[in-house]
Amino acid sequence: MARTADYVRKTKETDISLHLNLDGTGSSSIHTGIGFFDHMLDGFARHGLFDLKVNVAGDLAVDCHHTIEDTGIVLGNAIKEAVGDKKGIRRYGSCILPMDETLVLCAVDLSGRPYFVSNARFQAERVGTFETEMVHEFFYAVSYAAAMNLHFEEFHGENTHHVIEAMFKAFSKALDSA
Repeated sequence: MARTADYVRKTKETDISLHLNLDGTGSSSIHTGIGFFDHMLDGFARHGLFDLKVNVAGDLAVDCHHTIEDTGIVLGNAIKEAVGDKKGIRRYGSCILPMDETLVLCAVDLSGRPYFVSNARFQAERVGTFETEMVHEFFYAVSYAAAMNLHFEEFHGENTHHVIEAMFKAFSKALDSA
């Protein structure tokens, strides 16, 4: 049985279509209009061995908030749908991921009860056009839409790009093991 999901969300601010295959090969086609966010979602797909297609038309003339948060909602819903009745899964997964000076832990519980905790802090306000405060908004949206517990612990980190990238990759590895 294929663990896949196709999800569409249209609001006044965004028009998002997403395809997720949890049993993929790590291939991706991602177009959000935010280069760094595309890079993070590509890393999520590659390192979790998920196939991911994402197309977003968002109100980027305003800012990146709706695009990133709504993509998190859509990805969370797709994860929940693709996991299905949860038969045959481990439920729990975790990963401690180093990236240069950065060390991040991610733990996931596909419990059906949403909760999000993170102590990650970012020294820069932006990476490209990506506002770093949106990392928490994205993962909060994913965790609540997917009905999962999602925890991040940043042990070390100075370079904002590295911290965020380590979070996305650790999340993909933890989700894959769950």
